[in-house]
Amino acid sequence: MNLIIVESPTKAKTIKQFLGKKFSVESSFGHVRDLPAKELAIDIENDFTPKYVIMPKAKKNITTLKEKVKKTNEIVLATDEDREGEAIAWHLVQALSLDKLKVKSQKLKIKRIVFHEITKSAVEEALKNPREINLNLVDAQQARRILDRLVGYKLSPLLWKKVARGLSAGRVQSIVVRLLVEKEREIQNFKIEEYWELSGNFKTPRNDEFTAKLQKINGKTIDKIEIKSQKEAEKLLEILSKENYYIADIVKKEVNRNPLPPFTTSTLQQEANRKIGFSAKQTMTVAQKLYEMGFITYMRTDSLNLSEKFINESANYIKNNLGNNYLETKHFKTKSKGAQEAHEAIRPTEANRIPEQLKNDPNKSHFKLYQLIWQRAIASQMSPAKLDATSIDINTKDDKYSFKTTGQIIKFDGFLKIYPSHTKEEILPAINEKENVKCIKIDPLQKFTQPPARYSDASIVKILEEKGIGRPSTYAPTISTVIDRGYAERTENKKLKPTDIAFVVNDLLIKHFQDIVDFDFTANMEEDLDKIAEGKQKWQTTLKKFYDPFNKNLLIKEKELSKKDIIETKTNLTCEKCGSAMIIKIGRFGKFLACSNFPKCKNTKKIDHEGNEVKKAEPIILDEKCPKCGANLIMREGRYGAFKGCSTYPKCNYIQKQEQKDLNLECPKCKTGLPAGRQGKIILKRSRRGMFYGCNEYPKCDFAFWGKPTKEKCPHCGFIVIETKTGKKCSNKDCNA
Repeated sequence: MNLIIVESPTKAKTIKQFLGKKFSVESSFGHVRDLPAKELAIDIENDFTPKYVIMPKAKKNITTLKEKVKKTNEIVLATDEDREGEAIAWHLVQALSLDKLKVKSQKLKIKRIVFHEITKSAVEEALKNPREINLNLVDAQQARRILDRLVGYKLSPLLWKKVARGLSAGRVQSIVVRLLVEKEREIQNFKIEEYWELSGNFKTPRNDEFTAKLQKINGKTIDKIEIKSQKEAEKLLEILSKENYYIADIVKKEVNRNPLPPFTTSTLQQEANRKIGFSAKQTMTVAQKLYEMGFITYMRTDSLNLSEKFINESANYIKNNLGNNYLETKHFKTKSKGAQEAHEAIRPTEANRIPEQLKNDPNKSHFKLYQLIWQRAIASQMSPAKLDATSIDINTKDDKYSFKTTGQIIKFDGFLKIYPSHTKEEILPAINEKENVKCIKIDPLQKFTQPPARYSDASIVKILEEKGIGRPSTYAPTISTVIDRGYAERTENKKLKPTDIAFVVNDLLIKHFQDIVDFDFTANMEEDLDKIAEGKQKWQTTLKKFYDPFNKNLLIKEKELSKKDIIETKTNLTCEKCGSAMIIKIGRFGKFLACSNFPKCKNTKKIDHEGNEVKKAEPIILDEKCPKCGANLIMREGRYGAFKGCSTYPKCNYIQKQEQKDLNLECPKCKTGLPAGRQGKIILKRSRRGMFYGCNEYPKCDFAFWGKPTKEKCPHCGFIVIETKTGKKCSNKDCNA
């Protein structure tokens, strides 16, 4: 029996389906070794040697794998083909002591295979062509991990001391925070301006009506905000209403719209965010599942290449289902710097595997994302769409004023048949040059300039890619980290808005640790990591070049920086309790007013983003009696929300216990036998950190989660799927799904 080890149970299950009994396919359940959580674990003086440990959640599985290793003569490491996958393979060798076993047993064979898609042919081909573990890729992953650990463990404690507990810094994370803060400042400094547009309604000699906008005055195109007031608009309206008009120019041309290339990791995250509202993390989670199920090729790639096999399959599908006129085979060239051309773009494993095959999948997100990937890949091999575009100029008789209108008709839909866009047909009436037209009315439209839009997942990924910061595999987890660390929150329309603390930390880093938030410095660091992966640079050299000046500056700033100077701002307000001055402080959760005489006086007040005090709601007297003393109960606003308490407090300290909301959900942990013989229910609870969900059998069952429960079940472990700020995930902490 030969043993194949992959990262995930789903991937193992898929491979088992088309490999015979000769192979046993097992999962490592992700990473098996990492740097320990509560120590630096890097010997800086000894060439940055890392001290890896087997992760607590992996110990049981490693023991199981060791037993299986004893019963086989051939071990095949089939982890993913990127740096992370290569590192997992290397760590498996170390954790399972495979090198030592090989020395003891000459019969034992250790092979490394990679494949871009989980299909029978791809896996069988990989088994025929094994290779050694690529230590350059391992070194590149290791360098990134150590860099992030050095920044996190060295700089984060400084932020805890000088700003607030619970904060963190990171090479790419802090760049994202900088981008969000700078954008928010643009929005805050934006001055809204009023402007007016004039829209005319015209009638042709055949009584067809159409609208056009004022575009030119005296042959010069008017600026968007040129008409600044209602007075100016009305003055023009008076003139234009009296004028006679004719068709000055008609331009007709055929426009070709070419299909977009297949997806890379970056463009998939962007398009999934725009079209189906997925966060970057949700996109990658679902894509990972689709890959492991054998539906798509590997989803971490910056290449636009498509295999000849898929191109031929697509051609046959298009010819058989749409016709030859829809087919136009294309090869796309990757423009991304440092892209690995040997890899492929993200595509379906088979062109004939239409999205409808996933229509009944209980996880609806699988269908939505696969449909997007399939449509984009097939459309990339289709003919351009052909549009008839028309523009008409309507002038006053003296040609002093000119209106313009445009329209388009889809002459041939081409790739739009498969990959629809927001192309809107606008048909203009039949009209000839020099013909007179009648102006029925002119409408003045008041408008206002709009501030820049906040970043979405799509736009932040796009700018990171443009600046060469991070890599496809890092975009989604970085955005999630920024939100989880309290540096940003999602608005109602899913845009990323920085918190108060983000401004403080960003300004501190820019002033005192410029390299950490410098775009070019971070991009150059990514290039160094690429050189390590290519075997052109030693990973220790890269780390030393970064660490020596970083650590030197850190030691200086630890002495120089004062917490008081960073987080406190003076005000003209006076504390009503002790008469001392009130100051604005920055805490973990944002700005608040506090007495400068702290800790003698602990008076604090909530303030909004503009620094204005948020008045506490007045207690509401209820028509309910206190069961303890008989006085009326009142509704108060507390630190953790509204609650009912006795009106005679502090004489009587009765507080009504929170009503627990039954969600009609069985606890999945109890269901699996913990604790035996009991079946708990999931209820909504309140804590110092806010509202959360947990088992009503606590403390006998400690199952709890912070996200909002959905009706979906994890296909891997059966636990509840929850919605978090960063997307959907399994509520089971031990599940890698």
